[in-house]
Amino acid sequence: MIEIERKFLVKDQSYENEVVTSRAIKQGFLSTDPNRTVRIRVEETGGFITVKGISTDGGVSRFEWENPLSKEAAEALFKLCLPGKIEKTRHVVSVGYHHFEVDVFYGDNQGLVIAEVELSDPDQAFEKPAWLGVEVTGEKKYYNASLSQHPYKDWK
Repeated sequence: MIEIERKFLVKDQSYENEVVTSRAIKQGFLSTDPNRTVRIRVEETGGFITVKGISTDGGVSRFEWENPLSKEAAEALFKLCLPGKIEKTRHVVSVGYHHFEVDVFYGDNQGLVIAEVELSDPDQAFEKPAWLGVEVTGEKKYYNASLSQHPYKDWK
């Protein structure tokens, strides 16, 4: 399947008034090779294994395969991940006909807040809320795999 999404920095916390759901997420990576990133995600009720291919269309599109795991399997695989884990809370915010996923990072990425919107076409129009900041689509330093190896705290 091809994932089509755009990423933005979040400029303020006004999105919090529009949150539909929230969940805590831990992520680790079995591979951070950009040609085949392999991610393990652990959530409260279970987990996922995800394989992502290299980005195309300026970072808007890439192959993504995801499969659910039991929490026990996800936790076991998480122990095999490379050093550098991602901790975040994901808030889902409805804006117009789309859902934005706003990730608030913790740990070594404390202070970073990124919003993503999934689209059905790279050129699809979508409503941009006032809290949406600078677009960072295609900027590899904002990819979670990169953040796990080169965290936000080290950028300064």
